[in-house]
Amino acid sequence: MAKQGEPAGRAGTAEGLGRHPADRLRRELGTLDATMLVVSSVIGVGIFLTPGTVAALVPDGRLFLLAWLVGGALSAAGALANAELGTMMPRAGGDYVYLREAFHPLAGFLVGWLSFFVIYAGTVATLAVGFADGLEPFVALSATGRTAIAVAAILATSWVNHRGLRAGALFNTATALLKVGTLAALVAAGFAFATEAGVPVAPPGRATAAVGPLAAALALPPILFSYLGWNASIYVASELRDPGRTLPRSLLLGLAACTLLYLAVNALYLGALGMDRLAGEPRVGEAAARALFGEAGGRVAAALVLLSVLGCLNATILVGPRIAYAMALDGLFFAGTDRVHEANLTPHVAIAVQAAVAIALVVLLRRFPSVLDYTTFAIVLATIADVAALAVLRRERPAWPRPFRAIGYPWVPGLYLVANVGIALAMAIGRPLECAAALAVAATGLPAYVVFARRASR
Repeated sequence: MAKQGEPAGRAGTAEGLGRHPADRLRRELGTLDATMLVVSSVIGVGIFLTPGTVAALVPDGRLFLLAWLVGGALSAAGALANAELGTMMPRAGGDYVYLREAFHPLAGFLVGWLSFFVIYAGTVATLAVGFADGLEPFVALSATGRTAIAVAAILATSWVNHRGLRAGALFNTATALLKVGTLAALVAAGFAFATEAGVPVAPPGRATAAVGPLAAALALPPILFSYLGWNASIYVASELRDPGRTLPRSLLLGLAACTLLYLAVNALYLGALGMDRLAGEPRVGEAAARALFGEAGGRVAAALVLLSVLGCLNATILVGPRIAYAMALDGLFFAGTDRVHEANLTPHVAIAVQAAVAIALVVLLRRFPSVLDYTTFAIVLATIADVAALAVLRRERPAWPRPFRAIGYPWVPGLYLVANVGIALAMAIGRPLECAAALAVAATGLPAYVVFARRASR
């Protein structure tokens, strides 16, 4: 039974914290579904746009590739921690549940509030804007036209996920497999063409300028943004058929596939463009394909960007509403957000709320870098809190069953924690406006929590 003053469904037992008693979502997702959800969530617009920003901050080919490997390793350390948390508490809502159990309902609420309104809604907005901008090689659009396309993309993918979990999952799996296969083929064809045609492939080379610690730290946020989504399956844990096995497999297999693919793609970029051309290039994927295959290659790459962004947008819209849904189950969100569609069995109200917030962000934050930093800072804060929650629950809930235990604990999670604290500080120094915006959104959760908690306690 929950303690006095706690939301319904909070208190756990020696058997752990299972499915919320009021959760009506169906267990329909298997290992392939969940793994492809991670893959599709990770591989979106970032890998086609952010490498130029990273190269400008780290102007050394070897360090550039190392930075992407470090980003994958940091994400893997976070995935190990989240795999333990998620199998111990296989509920909808992810880190909202973990922090609520480890610290206090307020801590869970603030992270859930931040995750829903900044991380997921911000990512949906970023992807929708990226999709609209990706149409530029095919059709001329005004600023108003791009905004309209972005809004339409949000509405269309939200409607797909409103129609049913299977519809969203099947669309996600199909687009994930298609874009992974296409990216792998592009890398293989790119290096093969360069070798056969005698196109010079630039070696990694030496730095054109010193790489300071602040520049190196600021290079990690766009990389971490490109890895955003590695924890996607924790938010749908109550919809996994066998969360104890499926959840850790999906996180680790999906992230491993994405890391290997990212290293291969960035090696191709470096080879096709060289460090000087790569640094600052806003559309790296198209530029590299054009350098290797001419204008036709550029158009193929532009089409691949659209496919990738659309798949990632669908995955993000599938995942994000589960946070608001989980909070509403405990009475800590707007009334009615926990409703499940009678026929489709989807959290349709939460899907609609996320779509409305994302559309507002599209209108307010039109520049891609602004949305990127605003979102990434929130991701860093949330994942820091996750790892701290793991340490607390290891101490406070030792009897709870853990189908998966974080490998390398406490050193690997500790390294992740230290690295992310450093990144957060570097972002606060280098991107103060965007970081302040994320913190301001989190702060709005304080009065909201007071209102919701009073209502839930009645």
